[in-house]
Amino acid sequence: MPLAPLVGHDALRQRLLVAINRGTMPGAVMLHGARGVGKQRLALWLAQTLLCADASSPCGACQACRYSTDLTHPDLYWFFPVPRADIVDSSPEQALGVMRGAMRDRAVAGGLWGPSSGSDGIFVEMIRSLVRAAATAPAMAKRKVMILGDADRMIAQEGSDQAANALLKLLEEPLPDTTLILTSSEPGALLPTIRSRVVAVRVAPLLPDQVISWASSERVRSKLGHLSAAAVERAAGAPGLLLEGTAHESAAAHAGGWLKALSMDASGRFVAILSEKPSGARGAFADALDALEGQLHERLQDAVHSGSPSSVALTRAQDAVESARNRTGHNVNPALITAELLRELHSLGVNG
Repeated sequence: MPLAPLVGHDALRQRLLVAINRGTMPGAVMLHGARGVGKQRLALWLAQTLLCADASSPCGACQACRYSTDLTHPDLYWFFPVPRADIVDSSPEQALGVMRGAMRDRAVAGGLWGPSSGSDGIFVEMIRSLVRAAATAPAMAKRKVMILGDADRMIAQEGSDQAANALLKLLEEPLPDTTLILTSSEPGALLPTIRSRVVAVRVAPLLPDQVISWASSERVRSKLGHLSAAAVERAAGAPGLLLEGTAHESAAAHAGGWLKALSMDASGRFVAILSEKPSGARGAFADALDALEGQLHERLQDAVHSGSPSSVALTRAQDAVESARNRTGHNVNPALITAELLRELHSLGVNG
């Protein structure tokens, strides 16, 4: 089944089209923004544009566009986090086969997908496969497009240094017939040497009416059913979060537990810290941090609208959560991260 249509990001898409038509499109781009705002779908749209026979905008009718939206174009490579067991000790050819299969699965599933599990990763076998594929000649188009979704997932995984260094070599020696598109919700977790070699482009959240339009489409309704106005509002411009299902609810409950602990005395906060696992800072723990940031963002919006002086503290609280999330990129003990985060939030007066 073809990919679900891309909704929103009109101004950004126009900027990218202008760069392509002027011949100023960088060889390596990083699309960054909050989880679920559609960065990888936008990257796939950009790939379709670059591979389209029209070469000025994705016509949607040519063979290249059809192959791109079906995720079967031989010059489109899309790497995104997968379970370690799927890729361990694979050769570059085997790793590419795994990713082609994963692409097919996403297309078969209706061309819709939610954020990857925090326990999945981008492993050195995948980066080696990407680098190997980049060195080959295009099979059908004039160029190849390599998408590395959730690129920051290289950092907290086994073999991360090897993976990052292999990617860095490709960025240092760019190929004229290859465009590399990275996406990241945590660009600070990427090596500075990688960030310095890509052109960073921020992807903003969708407007409320755009999320409603997306949620009202037949493709989305067939997958998620009718979505309430409250659910659309909670997405905060990130429709991908609506595809998380129960994982999103678990993360929200985890974050709510932290806020509840902040309203208790020191012993209550200590219990919350001890309840965290001693390892696995990515996974559900990282998802809970994302949920906490969303809950604090809602409080900040209410504070700004009411003119409450707590808006300053809530802004600093979101900075503290972002700092905690960055530490998960180095696989720090979740209990230690929680201890520091609760200390900072308590000092700012944040509570349940």
